[in-house]
Amino acid sequence: METLHVFAFEYYVYVAGTVFLLGSLVRFDMSQYTWKTNSSQLLDNSMKFQVGSVLFHAGVLFLLFGHLIGLLMPHWMYPYVGLTPGSKQILAIVSGGIAGLAALVGGAILLHRRIFHPRVRAHSTRNDIFILVLLYIQLILGMLTIPISMGHLDGGTMIKLSDWAQHVLTFRGGSEYITDVHWIFKLHLFLGVTTFLVFPFTRLVHIWSLPATYIARQYQIVRQRSS
Repeated sequence: METLHVFAFEYYVYVAGTVFLLGSLVRFDMSQYTWKTNSSQLLDNSMKFQVGSVLFHAGVLFLLFGHLIGLLMPHWMYPYVGLTPGSKQILAIVSGGIAGLAALVGGAILLHRRIFHPRVRAHSTRNDIFILVLLYIQLILGMLTIPISMGHLDGGTMIKLSDWAQHVLTFRGGSEYITDVHWIFKLHLFLGVTTFLVFPFTRLVHIWSLPATYIARQYQIVRQRSS
C-alpha cells in the first residue's frame, strides 16, 4: 500500500504533468484545427443553456485558481495577507462551497443537455461526454470534502495538502505529507491529476488559447479551387 501511495501521489503526478505539457504542445503543433471548444451553441442557445454555461464556467474557473493559490501559497505568506491556517480553511470552505454549488448546478444543466438534447447529442463525441462527466464527478468529490473539513477547522489537513503540492511541484516527492488524510481528499487529488493527464486529448486544450493564436495560424482549406 505504501508503494501504491507513492506511485499515485508522486510518480503518477509527474507522468500526468509531462503528458499535460508535451501533449498540449504536440496537439497544437500537429492538429491546430482541433484546438477549439467544439461549441454547440448554434444547436441550442436557450436561456437555460446560457445560465448553465455561465454558472459552470465561472464556478470551475474560480475553483481552479482558488486551488492553485490555496495549495501553492507559501505558509510564511499567510500573516502578510491577514490569514491563519484556520481562517484560510474557513475562507476556502465558504468560497469553494459557493463556487462548487454554482458549478454543480451549471454542470447538471450542461450534462443533461449534452446527453438528452437530440441535436447536441448527435454532434457530441465520446470525449465531450467523458470530460464533462469527469469534471462533474470531481466537483462532487470536492463538495464532499467540505463536511470533512468542517470537522477540523484548525487548518491542519489544508497544511498537509499544501505541503504535498509544493513538494511535488519542486520535485521533492511529498506523498508522505498526505499519508493519513481522509480518502475523499486523496480521491479528489487523484482525479484532479487524472484530469491533467487527459487534458491534451479533450476540448479542454482551448483553455491555453489566446486570441493571438487564432490570428497567427493559417487558413483552413475547405475546398481547393479547380484550375
